Amino acid sequence: MKQILEGSRAIALTIKNIRPAVISAYPITPQTHIVEDLAKFKADGEADYEYVRAESEFAAASIVEGASGAGVRVYTATSSQGLLLMAEVVYNIAGMRLPVVMTCANRGVSAPITIWNDQQDVMTVRDAGWILLFAENHQEAVDQHIMAYKIAEQLNLPVMVNVDGFVLTHTYDSVVVPDEKQIKKYLPDYKPEKGTYL
Repeated sequence: MKQILEGSRAIALTIKNIRPAVISAYPITPQTHIVEDLAKFKADGEADYEYVRAESEFAAASIVEGASGAGVRVYTATSSQGLLLMAEVVYNIAGMRLPVVMTCANRGVSAPITIWNDQQDVMTVRDAGWILLFAENHQEAVDQHIMAYKIAEQLNLPVMVNVDGFVLTHTYDSVVVPDEKQIKKYLPDYKPEKGTYL
């Protein structure tokens, strides 16, 4: 059913319906609404994932790295300097071939300061070994997150879904968010295979 949703809300609902076991993030504009909604779903009893409020983006990436290495479906999100702070772990996740899915709400990197839409952040890690998807609109953002898990879990490679900060994260548009039952037909429960490093 089509709904008019803020881009961040549509992404958060999609992630909730995908059923990751562990979500960890540190809020940074313009990604904040995504993780706020995910935290609220957990607090309100609408979701049964483990939501870990990290003290930094480095910590958030490290938490999902460890959880993914332990064999569960994970999710994180970031933007701008947050992605730069995660950089060391971003390379480690790819090097260990962990199927981590991350949303990057693309934003310029500061100096002196910018919070506006720019893909400068993701371009700093474009060669880190992650599969990069770029959503043009709200529906692509929803669909690409579902696809990201399928790709990551089949290839044992991390996937980053990039959405335009503010242009997509903070605007409202018509979108279909598949429910948990619909998603499960395409993306069954995660059953990791023993990998090279695990």
